[in-house]
Amino acid sequence: MGQAVPVVELKGITKRFPGIVANDSISLQLRKGEIHALLGENGAGKSTLMSILFGLYQPDEGEIYINGAKETIDGPGKAIKLGIGMVHQHFKLVQNFTVAENIVLGIEPKKGLSINYRNANDRVQQLSEQYGLKVDPKVKIEDITVGMQQRVEILKTLYRGAEILIFDEPTAVLTVQEIQELMQILRSLAAEGKSIILITHKLKEIMEVSDRVTVIRRGKVIDTLVTAETNENELAEKMVGRRVSFELAMERKEPGSPLVKIDNLTVQGADKGKNILENISMVIRSGEIYGLAGVDGNGQRELVEAITGIRPIHSGSVMLGNADLTQVGIRERMVSGIAQIPEDRQKHGLVLDFKVSENMVLTTYKDSRFGKNGFLNDKEIERHASRLTSEFDVRSAGIQVSMRSLSGGNQQKAIIARELTRDPQLLIAVQPTRGLDIGAIEFVHERLMQAKNEGKAILLISYELDELYKMSDRIAVINEGRIMGVLDREEVNDEKLGLMMAGNKLGAKDGGAA
Repeated sequence: MGQAVPVVELKGITKRFPGIVANDSISLQLRKGEIHALLGENGAGKSTLMSILFGLYQPDEGEIYINGAKETIDGPGKAIKLGIGMVHQHFKLVQNFTVAENIVLGIEPKKGLSINYRNANDRVQQLSEQYGLKVDPKVKIEDITVGMQQRVEILKTLYRGAEILIFDEPTAVLTVQEIQELMQILRSLAAEGKSIILITHKLKEIMEVSDRVTVIRRGKVIDTLVTAETNENELAEKMVGRRVSFELAMERKEPGSPLVKIDNLTVQGADKGKNILENISMVIRSGEIYGLAGVDGNGQRELVEAITGIRPIHSGSVMLGNADLTQVGIRERMVSGIAQIPEDRQKHGLVLDFKVSENMVLTTYKDSRFGKNGFLNDKEIERHASRLTSEFDVRSAGIQVSMRSLSGGNQQKAIIARELTRDPQLLIAVQPTRGLDIGAIEFVHERLMQAKNEGKAILLISYELDELYKMSDRIAVINEGRIMGVLDREEVNDEKLGLMMAGNKLGAKDGGAA
C-alpha cells in the first residue's frame, strides 16, 4: 500500500489571511482505503487546509495532486467532479426543505420537466438504510435534531458518489451511541475502498478508528504518525506543544445552600396538546455543577429557553435566590444574574459580522460604562474587549476583525469570557466544549470549575458523558421532557445513566432535592 500513488497529495500548501498564516507549507498524503486523522488546536489551520482541498479557498502557494494528476480545484463543483466530498462542522442545509430535497439539491432527478420527488425519496431511503443512518427523507430539516442533521450532511456526500470524504468534526453533535454508529460507518466506507480525512479533536476517536494521524500546530505540520504506534498523551503533547493534564487539578469544594429552585416546571408544545416539559423540578446549590444528561432532543433546549425567558412557562416556577423570575422578561433575568453559553454559538451566541469588540458587549451594552444617551463609548468597549481577549486567550487578528474570522474554539472562548465577566449567579452551559480541541477543553473546564469555586450555580447540559462525569457534583437525566432521576457523582455509572436515558425512572430520589 505504501508504494501506491496517493489518492490525495498536498505539496507545500500555504494560505495567508490578513495578519495570519493559516497554512504554512503543509504537505500531506492520503492513501486509498485509509482513514487519516487531522489533529490540531482550534485555529491550527485544519479546516482551512480541507477547505482548500474542497475548493472553497485557493492556496497562495503549493500543489494538489488527485490520483497522481496535478489539479486546480477552483470550486466545490470541481472537487465533487474529482470525487471529493466534505461534511462540514456547521451544516449547510435549507431549514424548510425536506431531508430528500436537501440531499438532491442541485442534482435533482427529473421526470419530464418536473422533479421526481418519489425517485429522490426512494434513493435517499435506500442510502439511509445501507449505511444505517435511519433518516426519514420526508421530514423537514427544521423539525429534526442537530444529530440527525449531521446524518443528512453525511448522506448528501454519499449521494454524490464521493470516493474521497472529508469529515470536519463529524461527532461534535452526536450522542455516544451515534458516535459508535458513525465509527462503524467510517470503517465500512474505508473497507469499500473510500479514502477518508477525519478532522477531530477527540483523541479516543483517533485511536479507535484512524490508520494514520497528522498533527498540525499553528499552521505547520508537526508530525505524521501511524496510529497504532502512538498514544493519546503523545498526540496531545504534539498538538499543543506542552504536556496536557487530563485531570482537573483544582480543589473541589462542597456546594453551599440552594441558589436555583425550579419547581414543577411545565412547558406546552406548539399545538398546546402535549407538554414538551412535564413537572421539571431541580435544585442547584451555590458552588455546584449540576449536570444534565440525555439524548439530544428530549427537552434540553426547551428547558434552557424556559429558564432564560425565551419560551413561556405554562405552570411551575423559576426562583434565583429570593427572586421569582417565572414571569419576568429576558433582560430582567440577565440582570438578575442568569448567564448562558448557548448550544449553537454561531446562531445564538454571537453576531458573526460584528467586530470581536462589539460581540464582547452584546449582553452588557446597556451598562452605563459602555454608553450614554443612546451613544456607545467605543474606547471603553475596546478596552474591555482587549482585556477579555487577553485574559481568556481569545486568538484573533485583533478586536476590530469580524467574529466570523475566528475559529470555532476562539468564538467559544469569547462567549465564555463575556458571560463569566458579568459575574452571574447562575451559568447555564450547554455543550460548552462542542467542537473544541484538548487545549481549549482544558481551558473551558478550568474556567467552569473556577466559577463553581467562586460560588456560582452551574447547570451543565452535555451529551458527552465523560464531561459530565468529570465536572458534575450531581447528574440528572432528562427523557421526553421529564426528569428520570438524580445521582450524586459517587453513584453514577454508565448502566444507571443508560437506563434512565432510555426512559427508565429511578425511584430512589425525586427530581432534584438537595
